[in-house]
Amino acid sequence: MLAKKEHVSETPATQFLRKNKAEFSEHPYAYEEHGGTAVSARELGVDEHHVIKTLVMQDEAAKPLIVLMHGDRKVSTKNLARQIGCKSIEPCKPEIAQKHSGYMVGGTSPFGTKKTMPIYVERAILDLPKIYINGGRRGYLVGISPALLQSLLQARPVECALEE
Repeated sequence: MLAKKEHVSETPATQFLRKNKAEFSEHPYAYEEHGGTAVSARELGVDEHHVIKTLVMQDEAAKPLIVLMHGDRKVSTKNLARQIGCKSIEPCKPEIAQKHSGYMVGGTSPFGTKKTMPIYVERAILDLPKIYINGGRRGYLVGISPALLQSLLQARPVECALEE
């Protein structure tokens, strides 16, 4: 007998991926408050380095941008600012991030955001065979080819990872 696949309702992210005929796998898991990528990696049984965080940040003029980073690394805002020609970069407050992305913090996907923002991706992510990234809801990741980040989102490669 076939196991019934847990039905996952559409999110703006999955609608965006389907509309663009992107191939992706769906990975619902038990969300834990403040568990971050360590929890999703454990629940999916994948390396946390392959689980990608979607971080909504802002520059000195409070213009939003998205940074995609390995789950087990953090963003050097100094290096990022230098590479993209800004004075400073800082994470947005959760309520501001939510306003820009249209997603709840913990469920932010770079796909199907409310506001179009520049997207930057840590260069090494593009070398991975497959990545797991938020599908637009807490407790829900999609598995995709990292090449989609550039083809669908025009994500610009940067080098700003710091060991956690």
